[in-house]
Amino acid sequence: MPAQVTMYSRVGCHLCDAMRAELGVLAAELGFRVEEVDIDADPVLAARFNAKVPVLALAGEPLCCHFLDESVLKDALAHE
Repeated sequence: MPAQVTMYSRVGCHLCDAMRAELGVLAAELGFRVEEVDIDADPVLAARFNAKVPVLALAGEPLCCHFLDESVLKDALAHE
């Protein structure tokens, strides 16, 4: 089963749009799945990640925020 990463985002976020596009390319290349979660649908997530979106996480652990750190993602996937 492919690994799944979670991208915490919100509607109208240009940084989220950029990370989503980058993740689409990497997911096809590396074979992982992306679950996107709108933080504004959950007050707890909105409070936790408000100024940090987009946030990319693997197994509940944040990997990067604002911009995709490809090397951190690849390293985390290798250890998954």
